[in-house]
Amino acid sequence: MRPTARALLLLSALALPPVAGAPALAQAPAAPAPAPAGSTNGRAPDGATNGIVAVINGDIVTRGDVDGRRRLFALNAGLPASPEVLERLTPQVTRLLVDERLRMQDVQRRRIPVTDTDIAQAVAELERRNNLPAGGLVAQLRRAGVEPRVLYDQLRVQIGWARLLRQILGPQAQPTDAEVAEQIALQRARTGQQEFLVSEIFVPVDDPGEEAEVRRFVEEVVTQLRRGVPFPVAATQFSQAQTALQGGDLGWVGLEALDEAVARIVGQMPPGAISNAIAVPGGFQIVALRQRREVGRDEATMLTLRQAFFPFATPLNPQAPTAQQVAVVERARALAASARSCEAVEQAARAAGSGRDPDPGPVRLETVQPPPLRQLIGSLPPGRASQPVIAPDGVAIIMVCTRETRNQAEITPDVARQQLLRDRVELLSRQLQRDLRRRAQIEMRS
Repeated sequence: MRPTARALLLLSALALPPVAGAPALAQAPAAPAPAPAGSTNGRAPDGATNGIVAVINGDIVTRGDVDGRRRLFALNAGLPASPEVLERLTPQVTRLLVDERLRMQDVQRRRIPVTDTDIAQAVAELERRNNLPAGGLVAQLRRAGVEPRVLYDQLRVQIGWARLLRQILGPQAQPTDAEVAEQIALQRARTGQQEFLVSEIFVPVDDPGEEAEVRRFVEEVVTQLRRGVPFPVAATQFSQAQTALQGGDLGWVGLEALDEAVARIVGQMPPGAISNAIAVPGGFQIVALRQRREVGRDEATMLTLRQAFFPFATPLNPQAPTAQQVAVVERARALAASARSCEAVEQAARAAGSGRDPDPGPVRLETVQPPPLRQLIGSLPPGRASQPVIAPDGVAIIMVCTRETRNQAEITPDVARQQLLRDRVELLSRQLQRDLRRRAQIEMRS
């Protein structure tokens, strides 16, 4: 098991200022109100400044839809919403919105429900993972000129499409015990060989006449990734693979599980590298190599932690701390001296009311950043609180609850089931999307 994104976000927040452009999340805002009958689901009607750019089986994509999605990507990626940046995003955003309309039409045709409660829960999860207060995500969107409905519509399609695929798979969505055993046996037979922790972005080419245009867009995405746009953000917004729901995360894979052209490149990439656009059957793929290891061999120190965060009212000036900041540091020191259990640290964290989850989930010590934080946590015996960790926005106390060395590369039945299901869902998704495009009546307007 790898450390969760939630754990990494919370831990890095203890020692570093927030990363610019990272989306934020904690409790859900009120569920979006249902669109009234006959509406365009919250989208502005056609008009002089919001004309129609595409008609898909009678459903429309407007200029307002395109602009909203462009701005959402720019916000998440930390890009300036300049006319030049937004214009570069236009072709692929338009294409993605066309594909989303096709997907949503099929979801509705099959009467697969996606409720406003589902959307609110998804937003709550985003806020929680990104440590935003209730309503913080909506406020962030509006400050950037993005209507919350843009995000709600995207989430509605993602949730509905995932449910549709599970429904179509039916019993195949649950691999049999024999299939799981075979998957485990195949993995164990590869012990000692190389495997790779890979993220992907897949952009399809349904019409050969569009190949050059799609390649240009994919190359632009590569350029932005190498300039610092977070890979999970780009994958969530632009990838048509089902892994987009997990920020493009393919997990640990052997070269034999990848397309031949992709495997040749991944085998030569150093960890941290991002590939160029790779032509694969059905489109283009971008891959990022995060780590490599030997199959079945990955000893790791896994920790469970509790953390209490005491916020400053204003950013810290170390040369001139305010009275409130001095009081906060003293409060943290008192907790460090008195806490004798993780339960005590968790209770103090909740009393502080910072909104940060006291439990960051399983943490792999070797991957904790920055190194001074890793060294601090690694030196703590279970049950002993750390000294105060002072950051610009507050002070944290950390306690290690449990420490265990285990082989992270050992495949379990649950992991095998997830691998089998992921492959089946991905294959079905690409086939179904191609079928929807082939049967659709799509009129593009200038």
